Amino acid sequence: MAITTDNPTGDLALLGLLQLVSPALPIGAFAWSQGLESAFELQWVTNEAELGQWLEGVLDDGLTRCELPLLARLQTAWAEGDSATVASWNQWLHATRETAELTDEDVRLGAALVRLLKSLALLPQADDGQLPAEPGYVTMFAWAAHLRNVPVRQTLLGFAWAWLENQLAVACKAMPLGHTAAQRLTEQLRPKLVAAVDKALGLSDDELGPVLPGLALGSALHETQYSRLFRS
Repeated sequence: MAITTDNPTGDLALLGLLQLVSPALPIGAFAWSQGLESAFELQWVTNEAELGQWLEGVLDDGLTRCELPLLARLQTAWAEGDSATVASWNQWLHATRETAELTDEDVRLGAALVRLLKSLALLPQADDGQLPAEPGYVTMFAWAAHLRNVPVRQTLLGFAWAWLENQLAVACKAMPLGHTAAQRLTEQLRPKLVAAVDKALGLSDDELGPVLPGLALGSALHETQYSRLFRS
């Protein structure tokens, strides 16, 4: 019995998403901890259980209310050719970054993704006005997902998965967390990623905005931490 490929377009979209979320993507995401290294240094997070609580809190009050719903809006705006809306949400996202390090991370990762996409001839034309000034990482991730024909929901799941993998990689280096413990946390948090995407897709514009005062404080203190492995 012959085996046929039912959806080659969907296959290419999936592979494009896997390329975007791969740790091998050369944009330097491994250099940033998003405040997690500071939480270790301050002893707010000292073991596997506390790390799980921290990550769940950042997911619920951060990504679910900020990056994930923004990705959906940005990818839709890119698909509609609405450069004004792209620029508006890009600026809104910059305004939500509460510390210099979090701002620097978003800007530098966005610039690195721009350079990579340019080298692959995957950027909007420079003279068509689509690309906003100083595009952030989320904005460019949404563009790449749109270009790859990734469904919006899958874009959000992929972004959330990449965030979780990066946070656990940080913990393995700086806590340190064993790799088996990291896999236990992955199993614990996988269903929560799905729930986060469900919630993010249902939020209205006036419900958006991260509520992470602890992370912001830790990130600010991280700027003057004496010894550190990561840039945020």
